[in-house]
Amino acid sequence: MAEAVASTVREEKSKLVSEFQEKFKAAKMAVVTEYRGLTVAQMTRLRREMRDASGEYQVIKNTLARRALKDTPYHSLERLLEGPNGWVFGYEDPATLSKALVKFVEENEKLAIKGALVEGEFLDQARFKVLARMPSRSELQAKLLALMCAPAAQLLRLIQEPGARAVRLLETIRKQKEEK
Repeated sequence: MAEAVASTVREEKSKLVSEFQEKFKAAKMAVVTEYRGLTVAQMTRLRREMRDASGEYQVIKNTLARRALKDTPYHSLERLLEGPNGWVFGYEDPATLSKALVKFVEENEKLAIKGALVEGEFLDQARFKVLARMPSRSELQAKLLALMCAPAAQLLRLIQEPGARAVRLLETIRKQKEEK
């Protein structure tokens, strides 16, 4: 009986480890946080805000996290595993997710960022906050599009200017004739 229970527990743990490994493999970014002192309502809000920013917040036991980190690009985060840790997984734009996380940390001082790995580079708390100040991918795409469209718009205005001048001149002449 005890062996059956132990076997079931082992199977559940190995299943959790493989699920976490899949999250690590799919994520573009992983952040280790210390959540000690957060209320259930704050944790729920944090999870919702991370989901809204194309991420996920999950609490993982350190022993399971160590096993899951093996054979993933995030194995260097193992050194941060002391005390209760929560993990933020980012699946799309790291800048958007980091903005949401830093905003939440500023509003809730009990949540602390221990470190992150973003596309292979380790970021401590200070460098992570710098990432949060960067424009998001959609903002950069909008700026790039505006830069690409600017020469065409200027050329179009330049081509239309002689005709517009003629129209303004005719309008001025018409007004002068009406006044007489």
